[in-house]
Amino acid sequence: MKYIGIPLGMWVLFEKSFRKNLVSEFGYNKITAKQISKNAKSRYKSIIRNLPEFEKGDQFKTNIVGCAMLGAFVLSMPKRPSVDELTEYYSKAMMTRFMRWLCRQSGKKKFTAKDIAEMKKTAELKAADRNPYSWNMDFYEYSDGSGYEGRFTKCGICVLMKELGLFDLTPAMCRLDYTMSEAGGATNFVRRYTIASGGSYCD
Repeated sequence: MKYIGIPLGMWVLFEKSFRKNLVSEFGYNKITAKQISKNAKSRYKSIIRNLPEFEKGDQFKTNIVGCAMLGAFVLSMPKRPSVDELTEYYSKAMMTRFMRWLCRQSGKKKFTAKDIAEMKKTAELKAADRNPYSWNMDFYEYSDGSGYEGRFTKCGICVLMKELGLFDLTPAMCRLDYTMSEAGGATNFVRRYTIASGGSYCD
């Protein structure tokens, strides 16, 4: 994967927030936070270069790029955070004003015919069969029309976090799904299982 497009855009959009929250959440001074961010950028580029390009139609490239960014910051911190610490940090670093706006726009499209068609298309793609850093999903519509369920049987974030030696911290990323759903204002997001916590799938 090249450091252009989504990887470059993610860094430009979120680096300042990731750096600022190193101070507010972990108590690093601004000089240390700046150095962590500098080191993280180098690690981030290296992680990105070792990832394959995602095929056309795969909607999960942004997810793995976000994982690469968080992983690069964690690996650049002087002290490894706990899951709870990283959960709070990641949520505040990601949920910028722009991100909240994006979530609200996404919420307006939830449960529309287009949304359901895209979910079905993603389920049919089974991209992780060809790219271990992507996802495989099964799609189930509720018979009473109240919503739908996506069951992810392969998770690219779990694969990358294992490679980075950070698998135990993966739940910090999983929790952001709840936060983004709340910001979207359209869904009652419920999850019972995650691969990261030992489940056979993420629902």
